[in-house]
Amino acid sequence: MNLGDNLFFRNRLETGQVRARIEPRPEDERDLRGHYFRDTTAIVHSYPFRRMKHKTQVFFAPKNDHICTRIEHVMHVATIAATICRALGLDVDLAWAIGVGHDLGHTPFGHLGETILARIRGVHGFRHEIYGLRVVDHLANRGRGLNLTYAVRDGIINHCGEKFEQSLTPDFTVKDLSAITRRDRLPSTWEGVVVRMSDKIAYLGRDLEDALQLSLVTIADVPDSAARVLGRTNSDIIDTLVNDVIETSLETGEIGFSDRIYRAFLEMKEFNYARIYTSRALEQYHQHFERILETLYAYLMDLFQRCGNDRGAYEREQNALATRFGDYVAKMEQCYITVDGNLDAAVFDYLAGMTDDFAIDSVNEIMVPRQFNVQFEAMELARPSTWDTSPL
Repeated sequence: MNLGDNLFFRNRLETGQVRARIEPRPEDERDLRGHYFRDTTAIVHSYPFRRMKHKTQVFFAPKNDHICTRIEHVMHVATIAATICRALGLDVDLAWAIGVGHDLGHTPFGHLGETILARIRGVHGFRHEIYGLRVVDHLANRGRGLNLTYAVRDGIINHCGEKFEQSLTPDFTVKDLSAITRRDRLPSTWEGVVVRMSDKIAYLGRDLEDALQLSLVTIADVPDSAARVLGRTNSDIIDTLVNDVIETSLETGEIGFSDRIYRAFLEMKEFNYARIYTSRALEQYHQHFERILETLYAYLMDLFQRCGNDRGAYEREQNALATRFGDYVAKMEQCYITVDGNLDAAVFDYLAGMTDDFAIDSVNEIMVPRQFNVQFEAMELARPSTWDTSPL
């Protein structure tokens, strides 16, 4: 049976509503890519997408090319979701678009960074799913947003990969996405539900593979009861889970796992949380990441309060971070005035969008600006020294 041909599985939403953009354009109907593949290309060509290649997935290992980064993770999710949707007769282009865009709201330093920024933000909190909608609607494309369809935006904000439901169905309502402040809503489309399931499938085995690569755990540590069902390698785990989702969904009319696979899935998940995500090896980084992000936030807030939208004042700080932030404020000012009514969120948004490497480089920059070295080297070369600098 093909789910796309099954009346139970057809989206009970008006096509025009699902494909609606924030700003409808006449040329959309003539775009040969179609609505959702157009969204995929808009996401892939955006700066937030590019920055994900330097953002932590689970392990902070910027010098290890074999450890998964955030950009690899979203590609894994997109390919898994596309595979499932193809087997179920659903819209593969829509699954791809949601998959590649679902983590655009992630911070530097992975989920640890998200926890730290939530505390910095205070009462407003921080959830990368919800923040992802702000990124695609307003911040990306230099404040113009990506003008994505409703279905893709809905899939991004409601993808919540930290909940481990056995099965899901869409809620089939067109929601006011901008009013969502919690992670308790479901996607409006089958494809959005598939991506939500694929997110968990993608990181379960890959996080284990990375932990094995880094010798954080050994293959003997993996629960044998779960490994016998799911497999012991990332490829085997993905293959088992994907095939089970397809078979179970065809049988039940919901996107989900069979009882046997779901029990093994939960057991493997509990192992990952206990031995990987909350391990001492990862948590020891917390204080360092916290120090980096808090230092940058304090510096940028002070800088912003002193300089406002005076671009020249930022340049007079004579460090690269201040200059770049001043450039950001100047380019994004109209966006903030239009969307928020003020520039108050500029510092937080700039910090949340940083890559791991840029955050670390920025801390080094404000602690010991490169300008110091350049300035003193220039002074040394400008006048003859009274000291004998001969190496002999």
